[in-house]
Amino acid sequence: MGETRRQFLRATGAGAVGLTGAARLTGAVGVTAGQDDGVSLLLNWKPNGLHVPYYAAQARGFYEEAGVEVTNIESGQGSDFSAKQVGLGNTPLAITSADQLLNVNTRGLSPTAAGVVMQRSPVVVFTTRETFGGEFTSVDQLAGKTVGTGPGMVRILTRLLLERRGVLSDVELVDSGFDTVQQLLAGDIDAAGGVFGDAVTAGQDASEVFSIPVADAIPSYGHVVAANDDFADSNPDAVRGFLRATARGAAWATENPGEATDLLVEANSSLEQSAEVERAKWVEMANGYVLSEAVREQGWGWSESEPWATTYEALLDADLLGGEVDPESVWTNEYLDPDSEYVGDYASRVSIGETTTTGGGGSTTTAGSGNDETTTAGGGN
Repeated sequence: MGETRRQFLRATGAGAVGLTGAARLTGAVGVTAGQDDGVSLLLNWKPNGLHVPYYAAQARGFYEEAGVEVTNIESGQGSDFSAKQVGLGNTPLAITSADQLLNVNTRGLSPTAAGVVMQRSPVVVFTTRETFGGEFTSVDQLAGKTVGTGPGMVRILTRLLLERRGVLSDVELVDSGFDTVQQLLAGDIDAAGGVFGDAVTAGQDASEVFSIPVADAIPSYGHVVAANDDFADSNPDAVRGFLRATARGAAWATENPGEATDLLVEANSSLEQSAEVERAKWVEMANGYVLSEAVREQGWGWSESEPWATTYEALLDADLLGGEVDPESVWTNEYLDPDSEYVGDYASRVSIGETTTTGGGGSTTTAGSGNDETTTAGGGN
């Protein structure tokens, strides 16, 4: 089984729980804080277009109207770091990934996924027309090609996709580190495994980008809102209010992507030069990753068993967990309010276009991974 909390703290140190050995967050609200003190949110990474709903909800006063004072939105250092921080109680709420939430739950910590922001994994296999030498519409075309990926779940899901499509043995799968997009654009690799935001970025320098989501073949979740279990037990209304307001922020931002991205940039001036790219990332996320059948039937943020089980089994098979855990135990829908107009009626409140967007470069094409059906949007990412 996983390490105990005491063993975990002894092995990592309370101030060095990330893989980077980063220092403990300062100013984060501990799990014992009451609602009068407000709550902070730790992001999984530096603020970008994938975080638009939180900044929109804060700037538009949605959290306040829901009875939650969000005192700060903290820049993160990776989903592994945010999962550990919320598990340790250094922040009450965090954005992390489904795989990292499962991971820390096998290592003596017990944060809970209170809501699923990305109903589909953000992992995609993508390439450019220039690099690939033509259109990329099917995973079968990767036979005889070199595919580069970074570490972690991106590599696991890319490998699993290739395996399920029967081409893994015919593909040279290489570690491209954190320079995957640059290596793709330089022609050092033929295709890349990454997240859809990487495909958006590649589209700034390519005439056309082709992208195949792994979620078409492998049910799995992306970003989740994780709550410290002690904080959630003591402040259930705060967690419910945060989720209601975030759903409202996502709905408003879907209908107003330009204005919503402006709010993100206003709060993070370093994004001024990349504002159009951030908007494109959010539009792609809003159109292709927030909605699902579960959301249409149950409401925004809803969890179901299969994606958690699929991700857990993939991690277990890759020997990336610290022990065993029942994947059913790491998530809950109890803090979601289906009677709330922005949770239960989320799907009816958003207008979803094509799952490709316009950024500042060439066009982007999303192909189904199981067949050759392709959807193309004009403009591009």
